[in-house]
Parts: sequence; C-alpha cells; structure tokens
Amino acid sequence: MRQQLVQVAEDIGAKGKGILAADESSGTIKKRFDGISVESTEENRRDYRELLFRTSDALSECISGVILFDETLRQSAADGTPLVQLLSDAGSIPGIKIDKGAHDLAGAPGEKVTEGLDGLRERLAEYYELGARFTKWRAVIDIGRGGDRAIPSAYGIGANAHALARMAALSQEQGLVPIVEPEVLMDGDHNIDRCFEVTEATLKQVYMALFHQRVLLEGSVLKPNMVLSGKLCADQAGVDEVAEKTVRCLKRAVPSSVPSIVFLSGGQTDIEATAHLNAMNAGFDTPWNLSFSYGRALQAAPLQAWGGAADNGPAAQAAFAHRARMNGLATRGKWSMELERAAA
Repeated sequence: MRQQLVQVAEDIGAKGKGILAADESSGTIKKRFDGISVESTEENRRDYRELLFRTSDALSECISGVILFDETLRQSAADGTPLVQLLSDAGSIPGIKIDKGAHDLAGAPGEKVTEGLDGLRERLAEYYELGARFTKWRAVIDIGRGGDRAIPSAYGIGANAHALARMAALSQEQGLVPIVEPEVLMDGDHNIDRCFEVTEATLKQVYMALFHQRVLLEGSVLKPNMVLSGKLCADQAGVDEVAEKTVRCLKRAVPSSVPSIVFLSGGQTDIEATAHLNAMNAGFDTPWNLSFSYGRALQAAPLQAWGGAADNGPAAQAAFAHRARMNGLATRGKWSMELERAAA
C-alpha cells in the first residue's frame, strides 16, 4: 500500500499537469448556476460535469486528477457510463472531497473548524470501492481585519491542523492519498507580509500534526494558498513578489519529502492564478513539484460559455481546454501573456 500511495501522490503533481477541483457542494454550485441563470438540478449538474469530463484531450494532457463531490462520484453520464470511468479512461485520477464544511469553532469567535471526522473510516472504504484514489479536506484560516492579530489564534490553527492530520491518517489507512488543504483566506485588508506570517505558522502546525498522526508524507499532497495581499488591501503585491514570498514561505515550513504542492486559486482571476504559478516555476528551484488544483480558475470560462445549453458544449469544452493548457504550461514555467492571447 505504501508504494501505491507514493505513486499516486507523485502522479498527481506530474509536470505539465494539475488538478481540476470539481467538488463544489450543492450550495456552492447552485450559486455558480444562479450566475448563469441555470437551475441547479441533479441532471444539470451531471450534464455540466460530464461536459468537462468528456474534454478528453485536455484531461489526458493537462489534468492529472479531478476532485469530485459525493454526488458526482456516484453519478453516471447520460449514456450510462460512470463518470469515474470517463476520468479514468482519459488518464485522470478520481478523487473525493471528504470534509463536511467549516463551522464555528467553540471558544473562538470569528474562527472556523472543519468537521467530518465522525464515521469517516467507513465513508473512505466506500469511496475507495467507488473508484476514488485520493481525498481532499479543506480547512479555513481567516485573518483579522483592521490589524486585528487575535485572528487566527494558535488554538484555531491547531484545531484545524489536528483535523487535517486525522483525516490524512484515516485516508492512508484505506489506501487513499490525502490532499491536505489549509487555506489562509485572501479576504480582508491584510498586506502580503501578514499573509506570509499566518501561512507560515499554519503550515508549521499542520506538518507537526501530520508527524504526530504518523502520516506518510511521501504519500500525501499539500494544497495551500499562495502568499497574497488581502483583497481589500490598498497595496497589492505584484506577480514577482507573490512568487518569491510564496516559495520562501513554503521552504520554511514544508518538508522536502512531500512530492507535490498543488495551489488553490482562492479567488484570484484566471490569469492571476496562472501568472503566479508560472512565476514560481520559472524563477525558483524547489524540492516539490509545484502545480495547480483550481476550481473557479479553470471553470469560470467554460461555465459562462455553456450557459446551460447543450448546443454550447463545444465552446465550453474549448474554454476549459484552453485554461487547462495554459496552466499546464505554467507548471513548467513556460506560460506567457503572448501565448495566452495567441491560444485564445
């Protein structure tokens, strides 16, 4: 089992490829569909995701894995083919979101802790049988507004680190590679240095917890935020500064035995997420493969192109393939705005 975990973790972060995060909860995808005036029915959700999963060239060339929601893992395409099989046939590894969302943390006003550990061992065994080969659990770390340094607290970071480590250990027990996602949110008015400080503290706590829970780091993947200025900060850091500070932060906190780091986009625009990833790979040598695990940054364009109409399928697939290929180039440090415009 150890070798299987290591192989999947390495495959997930393969150069030239990254992860499609298609694990939106029912509430989240309803908001996305509302934005294009499409009703969020099970059939519409299935049709949209099937559209992405049938973009086989883009999947085989640029998408190493796809994170699914529980509903999607169990669904079949319109012709009866399991959606998991569509992914496997295209060479993408199916994964599953396993957390139950962030909830208020007792004794820590303004902070959240992710829940979902109850009954997780049994759910993981079922997910493996359904075809999943990796898991994903998201922790949410907020940064206080207006210079408030009480958020996040050491307690809040520690509670989330412990939950991430417990889920990682349980995942590996069932033969599933855990993607550990401690997201320091970019909402707020903090500057990039405050983001650096909180991200470093969070990652160090997470890896201490993983050590205590005896998690095999070679069979795991990290999905962190990039080190960014808060959305409301007047001073927005440029691409080069984001790349340098993100890599420096990771080198301080992430063991070299971790094979792959796949960044979340976290509210960045499509181009920002690609440009930041490209700058890291073009400018720095790292002990890990640096790749992507994007949701909105891969799906915003195809969702708009689709608009709920079957006739728009080819346009939506072209939009998805374009974003996948641009980010594939960024994993090699070979993306540029010139290529972006030419390919578009």
